[in-house]
Amino acid sequence: MHSYADRAKLAHLFAEEVKLFEANHSKSKDLHERAMGPLMGGVPMSWMAKWPGPHPVYVASAKGSRFRDVDGIEYVDFCLGDTGAMVGHSPDASIKAIAAQLEKGITFMLPTEDAAIVGKTLADRFGLPKWQFTLTATDANRHILRYARHVTGRNKIVVHDYCYHGTVDETFAVLDDQGNTISRENNIGPQVDPSETTIVVPFNDLTAAEIAFATGEVAAMLIEPAMTNIGIVLPESGYLEGLRDLCTKYGVILIHDETHTLSEGPGGMTARRKLSPDAIVMGKTIGAGIPAGAFGMSDNLTNRVQESLHLEHIDVGGVGGTLAGNALSMAAIRATLLEVLTPAAFQKMEALCDVWTADVQRLIDKYGAPWQVSQLGCRAEYSFRAEAPKNGREAADADDFELQQYLHLHALNRGILMTPFHNMALMSPAHTAEDVQRHTQHFEQALESLFA
Repeated sequence: MHSYADRAKLAHLFAEEVKLFEANHSKSKDLHERAMGPLMGGVPMSWMAKWPGPHPVYVASAKGSRFRDVDGIEYVDFCLGDTGAMVGHSPDASIKAIAAQLEKGITFMLPTEDAAIVGKTLADRFGLPKWQFTLTATDANRHILRYARHVTGRNKIVVHDYCYHGTVDETFAVLDDQGNTISRENNIGPQVDPSETTIVVPFNDLTAAEIAFATGEVAAMLIEPAMTNIGIVLPESGYLEGLRDLCTKYGVILIHDETHTLSEGPGGMTARRKLSPDAIVMGKTIGAGIPAGAFGMSDNLTNRVQESLHLEHIDVGGVGGTLAGNALSMAAIRATLLEVLTPAAFQKMEALCDVWTADVQRLIDKYGAPWQVSQLGCRAEYSFRAEAPKNGREAADADDFELQQYLHLHALNRGILMTPFHNMALMSPAHTAEDVQRHTQHFEQALESLFA
């Protein structure tokens, strides 16, 4: 059952926003019609067709917290490439380092000085001593899962119900109503039935995790310390610490995917909450938009990996790629971590997010919407339920695609871009109080149209 009952009114409101969108985006429409020829669905990647409205907005330029489309409209960007531009668009320090490295060479299959500096920086921030680099967090997740299976001799991994860890095959699994692991709905061409590789457990459920571990089949548990891709689902007190204890008890390698939860600070949730995973994965943000990913490992896990590999065959085992750790990515990460994503920047970002969250909650209360808002550092999201979800199933059950599309299109028509497929806002170092206020104005207008 949807939290918003008047579906006819919602359909009418959405239709009015579509008319407004079409009136203001003629150049984007023309470009999209041309793109329909060579591109499947008219977009370079299929999910880009899921934006609200009859076609995507085409970007002309972006800087800081804003971008301008080909029709000349400026937007405040709270999506930020779904975290890929969390540092803001084209930050000066990163762009300077990237431009300099472009002149010196892009990729060599050989290391540069930047790599060790970046590794030391990540070690200092997250507390894990050894690091490797990839092009995406998906790659990093795949690689660390291979290492986990290799050193434990076990086949299965554990993930949370309704998790998301990029395009890692094993993670496209959910629980059915009987508690069985099944393939997630619309999982595209799975290589094998995910129940052969994966055990799914609910978030915030230590009993379920222990039952899974006790099978003796589990090599690793891959988690976001807080779920972010089904809406924000925060850990209950003691849950993350309890997982650590259980993984130690059963010899399971605990992996934190901090790609999105980095929003809690320079060392993500791991450092802020003094957690101790065996491995950490991240991507997107650290390269300021240049493809980059990384994974860090404890000394113990590193030693187990290194002692079980043979140099002669290290290049054909399914870990790494010829562009992984390339010079351009390393230059981008070094400048971004040291000059853009600083502790002071995170403090500013979280303070702005505090205001965004408070404004959203105030307006939810004012208009009596049966919704709630959750915050994770400089990232926040409202969901269509009265209480914060405790697990992925509760978050998924509260979804309302039509209502979400209306709110997103309403925002877009007022110069605001939200993270697609969610009601999420992310603050960059470039965002301002004015940017937040613009969202507040849109959100009040939207709630008034729905509930007044």
